[in-house]
Amino acid sequence: MRPAEAKAYLVRQAQVCCGREGRPILTSDKATHPDQERPARPTTTITTRDGTQIYYKDWGKGQPIVFSHGWPLSADDWDTQMQFFLQHGYRVIAHDRRGHGRSSQTAGGHDMDHYADDLAALVEALELREAVHVGHSTGGGEVVHYLARHGERRVAKAAIISAVPPLMVKTAANPGGLPKEVFDALQAQVAANRAQFYYELPAGPFYGYNRPGAKPSQGVIWNWWRQGMMGGAKAHYDGIVAFSQTDFTEDLKKITVPVLVMHGDDDQIVPYADSAPLSAKLLRNSTLKTYKGFPHGMPTTEAATINADLLAFLKA
Repeated sequence: MRPAEAKAYLVRQAQVCCGREGRPILTSDKATHPDQERPARPTTTITTRDGTQIYYKDWGKGQPIVFSHGWPLSADDWDTQMQFFLQHGYRVIAHDRRGHGRSSQTAGGHDMDHYADDLAALVEALELREAVHVGHSTGGGEVVHYLARHGERRVAKAAIISAVPPLMVKTAANPGGLPKEVFDALQAQVAANRAQFYYELPAGPFYGYNRPGAKPSQGVIWNWWRQGMMGGAKAHYDGIVAFSQTDFTEDLKKITVPVLVMHGDDDQIVPYADSAPLSAKLLRNSTLKTYKGFPHGMPTTEAATINADLLAFLKA
């Protein structure tokens, strides 16, 4: 590659690393938190009460941010956010949910109670204080259930992004929800050929790549596929019931810490109207941010915007 070509390539890569508003995804603006000065542990695992090994990443020091991933992914789905907040002086932690990623592929326990208890075990093991919990999609449900089930003693704030609460499935009490047959079909595809399904979902609605004018990233698609195929088929099959049929209404009412509710109005996985505004109303101390045209996977496709808004919320 000639010098002029190399320079042009680097300029293009710098532009790619910025969001639609031109803000860099990774910039440095160091912050410190006096209560979190102990050196973070290396990437490792904890063992829960039922013997499940939960894998997690733990980088940096400062006020801790704990990330909970969506279905059927892993802690790796938060890599961009972890790098961003690490450079801003935060301690960043993300775990693989049981049955997902590098955690134990357990035969059971794929429900919100176990998800919340596993998260609590991680928080206790790391002795976190003043933590900020951030959850995407199913991870948003995990965060909400954790706060309601285990209390807010160790929590400062929370953010839920494209999250499944209050309730996804259609019921008499939730007439705007999705028919159960939608989730039955998801389970059927996971059981029949999840490798194919895990390509089609990110290549289509998850990131909005099925919209006119969209520019799909093969790297993003295959990274989603890679994460999905790392986990267990049974965990993913059972997890569909967990994220679709759990009613978080009473959980949301119990939460008192500030919660940022972030959702794109073009979410084809968790429809906006049946999620974010309803959750925001049930929460006692919420801020609702609606993103025009953003898809379900907006922490990846719109990372610069999401990171900047999360950072502003943390600093407020």
